[in-house]
Amino acid sequence: MPEQKAEEILEQIWIAQEQKREATREGLEDKEEESLDEALLHSMEQDGLVRIAGDVVSLTREGERYAAEIIRRHRLAERLLNDVLEMKEETAESAACQFEHMLPREVTESICALLGHPKTCPHGHAIPAGECCRRATGEVRPVVVPLSKMKTGAEGKVAYIATHHHHRLDKLAAFGLLPGASIRLHQRQPSFVIEIGETTIAIDEETAGDIYVRQAGR
Repeated sequence: MPEQKAEEILEQIWIAQEQKREATREGLEDKEEESLDEALLHSMEQDGLVRIAGDVVSLTREGERYAAEIIRRHRLAERLLNDVLEMKEETAESAACQFEHMLPREVTESICALLGHPKTCPHGHAIPAGECCRRATGEVRPVVVPLSKMKTGAEGKVAYIATHHHHRLDKLAAFGLLPGASIRLHQRQPSFVIEIGETTIAIDEETAGDIYVRQAGR
């Protein structure tokens, strides 16, 4: 596995290619040291991770595989920190940069399943699919899904509520709609009607999209 500085280079090249532009030596300069570690870059070339053609650096197939894993960890971490923990963007980005170098694959897959296998990060950039995403698409439902995606009669437990509207959170909390609460979706139209124990509440589609539920049997 590449060292952290090598991972950062792979990440920068991936993003450049994603944006349909060439990654250059100048563009890959270390922000802190204000220079590119040429020895490291040539070592990465020898390891079969990058190709160097003059000033342009591109990923090999093996480099793309590693870069995809790094990008995937970073963007899933952004989703977790933004949607679940509601951290400020600057703090979330800084933490995501650390998580991308340290999250084990098992933890990454668990986070992805918890979030319902999201396809994009909070900024709208694609999250490379993992093995768990391919299994979920071909074999099973995501572990956690927005309430708005559930079928009538489906049951589960609230995993988290991803909303920045605190008044909405207070209202849901007053009805007992909190993480861990067991619910059943009674109807979808004209509004979403949820059963929580002996209580029945109606919510709009936008609010239903903010409530993420761990489906029964998952």
